[in-house]
Amino acid sequence: MQTDGFGFSTLFFSLALMALAVFAGFALHKGLFRLLRQLTAKTKNRWDDALVKHLEVPARLLLPLFLLLLVVPALRLPPQGGEILGHLVGLAFIAGMTWLLVAAVFVLRDVVLHKFDVNARDNLRARTMHTQINVLVKVLLVLIIVIATASMLMTFEKVRQIGVSLLASAGIAGIILGFAAQKSLATLFAGIQIAITQPIRLDDVVIVEGEWGRIEEITLTYVVVRIWDLRRLVVPITYFIEQPFQNWTRVTADLLGTVFIYADYRIPVAAVREQLHVFLQESEHWDGKVWGLQVTNTTDRSVELRALMSAADAGIAWNLRCEVREKLLAWLQANYAECLPRVRTEIEGEFADALAAGAREHSGTAT
Repeated sequence: MQTDGFGFSTLFFSLALMALAVFAGFALHKGLFRLLRQLTAKTKNRWDDALVKHLEVPARLLLPLFLLLLVVPALRLPPQGGEILGHLVGLAFIAGMTWLLVAAVFVLRDVVLHKFDVNARDNLRARTMHTQINVLVKVLLVLIIVIATASMLMTFEKVRQIGVSLLASAGIAGIILGFAAQKSLATLFAGIQIAITQPIRLDDVVIVEGEWGRIEEITLTYVVVRIWDLRRLVVPITYFIEQPFQNWTRVTADLLGTVFIYADYRIPVAAVREQLHVFLQESEHWDGKVWGLQVTNTTDRSVELRALMSAADAGIAWNLRCEVREKLLAWLQANYAECLPRVRTEIEGEFADALAAGAREHSGTAT
């Protein structure tokens, strides 16, 4: 039995041809990537490993869809059914191409970043590259998804008609969209600006909103700062363009640390300075570049000594400061306890005379 020239045999032929195309696509994928894995195993380059790793999964979808797209015109289907099937396969093919482009972006990211280790001691260059590449990758992903979505929508006739009609009022639409997306565009441009000018990088030590922490993540809309006590401070990315903040590792990770000691006027400054140098030479945290001790202030009750020391980064500088502070305090208590801060009073009148007489009497009794 046939209906409008379309019967069971025609349906069977169409389904068999589609199944053959899908099977051929999977077989082609399996053979191709088996060959690619064998070839990459013989090389020492990293980019080909990343290529196979990221492209294998999207290619498993894309190759059968590509062959299916080629056989759709040859299928013996009713006109409306063939049109719907071709449209669906076309949409799936656009989605597969989008997936493939996204995978290609990640391949490029891995190829560029594999030489830059952010865990190294001197990682300024590595943090610069990771920050730029990660932000640019996010921008590219947004653009790819937007273009793919627009391409899929434009395959619908009614959407195309709406798009053509909107072109007549493109000026007004542009103004409206500009106002509506002002905040979003500002955030996007702030992310691009940070990637180029780099006021912050991944793993930078910063002071934001009075909190000390490290830049843990940079996205197109916000930045995550890992606070020293493992809290996370989420800051809009525009903050680092519009607001002042401290970046302790902007040029180099080296940092100067200070320790303040308050003592009596009788403190032997030269002896304290010499002992500070001894403590620094014994410490594994001091990098040997900078040290010093100066009297930076005096009050009516004490003097202020500032010990200056250098370290490789902020975390090591913190440990060095705590270590030196504890050792200097213990050394002063053991050797110059009388030079610790004290309060002096002056007593006048009859009570002072009585105290003086008592002191003379005590001195005479002792002799």
